[in-house]
Amino acid sequence: MPTAQVGIIGGSGLYEIDGLQDVVTHRAETPYGAPSGEIVIGTLNGVRAAFLPRHGPGHRISPSELPARANIWALKLLGVRQIISISAVGSLRAELAPRHVVIPDQLIDRTKGVRPVSFFGDGVVAHVAFAEPYCPALRQAVVEAARGVLGEGVHDGGTLVVMEGPQFSTRAESLLYRQWGADLIGMTALPEAKLAREAEICYCTLAMVTDYDCWHDDHEAVTVEMVVSNLLANVAHARAIVAAALPRIVAADDGCGCGQALANAIITNRDAMPPERIKSLWPLIGKYVG
Repeated sequence: MPTAQVGIIGGSGLYEIDGLQDVVTHRAETPYGAPSGEIVIGTLNGVRAAFLPRHGPGHRISPSELPARANIWALKLLGVRQIISISAVGSLRAELAPRHVVIPDQLIDRTKGVRPVSFFGDGVVAHVAFAEPYCPALRQAVVEAARGVLGEGVHDGGTLVVMEGPQFSTRAESLLYRQWGADLIGMTALPEAKLAREAEICYCTLAMVTDYDCWHDDHEAVTVEMVVSNLLANVAHARAIVAAALPRIVAADDGCGCGQALANAIITNRDAMPPERIKSLWPLIGKYVG
């Protein structure tokens, strides 16, 4: 099986990464089914990286249908230690303009329970800490890379609301999220971030603003052509930022704690765990229960 250190999950509009060398394609199978698509593994800026298009070839998978557990599990088995998740988002703040880039540091979960959110259950209980949902070391590396590529229009921190979709917000919901102090809205960072934490993989979102959400007075003036234009510009920015970020990520101190997230999180006594669950969860829990 091929290996990679950094995983890149591409969002809307980003279905491939340019510049990869020594490329191999991996078709993964997991206990949770197949991932969103084939994983392309190659070397970029001296770093072995694995790219997975979140919505599959041709953007055929809705946010509610994403096989998030399969995606994270497949990257874990490849040896991935850090994941950059690229997401198209709407802005809830005037200063976060279209084509700006935000590396959020907090999440609000507004999904509706139809997405599996954990690898655990069925006889093995674990409660990982999630007060800080994003890896601070990984975030810093991506912030620095984004500022080096774009200069202006890069924002360090912010709260991302993750809604179920596939419909967009009502105006009342959009105004409510602003009152809560949220900054961005999207549909895909959860349960990805929770599953990455359970898999002990560092995770951050590279949020690419395409438009203002419907709270904005000028929202009605937004056209499909405008959003598509912003999306395409954001894709070019995302590719450049990822390429610049990879060496920084490898060089960053890994003392963030993400790699030991399960150390004190597994509650179930080893003797009480069903043997078949120990076997199925071995890639995650083997170093703690072996």
